[in-house]
Amino acid sequence: MSPKLSLSSTLALSNSKFKIPQIGFGVYQSPPPTCVNSCVKAFRAGYRHIDTAIYYANENSVGRALKESKIPRSEIFITSKILSPGNDVESTYKLIEESVKKLDGDNGYVDLFLIHSPNGGKESRRLMWLALEKAKETGKVRDIGVSNYGIGHIEEIKEIGKVWPPVVNQIELHPWCQQREIVDYCEKKKIAIEAYCPLVRNQKAHDKTLTEIATKHKKSPNQILIRYCLQKGWVPLPKSDTPQRIVSNADVYDFELDEEDMKSLDGFDQGSKGAIVQAVKNS
Repeated sequence: MSPKLSLSSTLALSNSKFKIPQIGFGVYQSPPPTCVNSCVKAFRAGYRHIDTAIYYANENSVGRALKESKIPRSEIFITSKILSPGNDVESTYKLIEESVKKLDGDNGYVDLFLIHSPNGGKESRRLMWLALEKAKETGKVRDIGVSNYGIGHIEEIKEIGKVWPPVVNQIELHPWCQQREIVDYCEKKKIAIEAYCPLVRNQKAHDKTLTEIATKHKKSPNQILIRYCLQKGWVPLPKSDTPQRIVSNADVYDFELDEEDMKSLDGFDQGSKGAIVQAVKNS
C-alpha cells in the first residue's frame, strides 16, 4: 500500500490543521482503576489516541493515565463525546468544559469532541452542536464531530451552526456491518470515518473464513479485523483491558491483506442486520 501504514500513521481532518492517529484505543466499559492501567499499557504499546465519552464515566481515569504516561500532551490525541445536552447552549457548554477539565485539567484541551448520538432529537442535537462550536471557539476543543449520525443528521448541521462538515463520524463498522451508504457519503464530503466495535466484541472470532485468513497471515482474528479497517481508510478503535491483547491489537503493520482477503471480508456484510450496537438511519 502507499503510503505504508504504521502505528504512527495519521489522517487529515477536513478544514483543520490537525491530524488524527489512524488507530485509537477504546475505553468503553473500562472501570477505574482498570482504565488507568489499560491506557498506560496502550501508551507503552505505541497508541497515541484514546477514545472516551462522558457516558463512559472514566474520563478522570484517562486524564490520570495521560499524566502517568509522561508523554508530552501534544503527542496524544484525546476524543470524548457528549450524549445529552443541558437546558440551553451555555449549560451544555459547561458539561463539555467539565469533561475537558477531567481529561486535561483547568487549562487543558481535548483534540476531538463528538455528539455521541443523534437519538435525543433535533433540539438536543442543536444544543450540543452549538455548545461544541463554542468549545472550539474558546480553545477547549480543537475539532468537533459526530457519532452514529446518518446522512440526514449530518446535512441538518448546515442549518444549525457555522462549522460544517463535522471532521469525524464515528459509527459501528466491521465486515458484518459495513454501512456503505453513510461511508460513501462521508468519503465524498471528506469526513473522517471512525470504526467502533471493529472487533465485533469477539462475537465472530471463530468465523471459519476469518480464522482461515488469520491462519494464512499467522495473525489473530482480531488483528485481521483491525487491519481490514485500516486498509479501508477508517480509524479503528479496538478496546481491551487484557494487557496482551492491547499490545497485539496494535501489532498489525507487518502484513497486508491482499485483494482476495478484502473481497472475502467485504462479502460478510449484512447491512443494518449485522450491527451489534446500532446502524445509522440515513433518511
